[in-house]
Amino acid sequence: MAQTGKNRYEMIVLFRPGLESKMDAPLKTIADLVKDNGGDIVSDKDWGRRELAYKIAGETHAVYRIYELSLPATAPAKIDSVLNITDGVIRHLIVKIDEKVEAVLAEEKKARAARETDKAEHDKTDE
Repeated sequence: MAQTGKNRYEMIVLFRPGLESKMDAPLKTIADLVKDNGGDIVSDKDWGRRELAYKIAGETHAVYRIYELSLPATAPAKIDSVLNITDGVIRHLIVKIDEKVEAVLAEEKKARAARETDKAEHDKTDE
């Protein structure tokens, strides 16, 4: 969870599709940027190359990367300003994770799983 003085954030970065085969340098740049601003990468998910709903910077596809970060309150603005001028990045978004909303979503997910389990057991008994 969040460490003292740090908040949890989620960041999505859309990279130019031409970088798909050589992602090491851009990923290192992101990792260094987060670390230099006093943060940590909690998780990093590669969503791969996907088609965009509309053209962004002349591109119809992008390589999606989702990060969960632990950052000091001043870091998102600094990271945002650097990513705005990074060549390989088409678009990015950093949002703060609301702990209360996350708890409600976890409860809803648990309740949904319980309902699905109950339905599966009920369907078995009907056979």
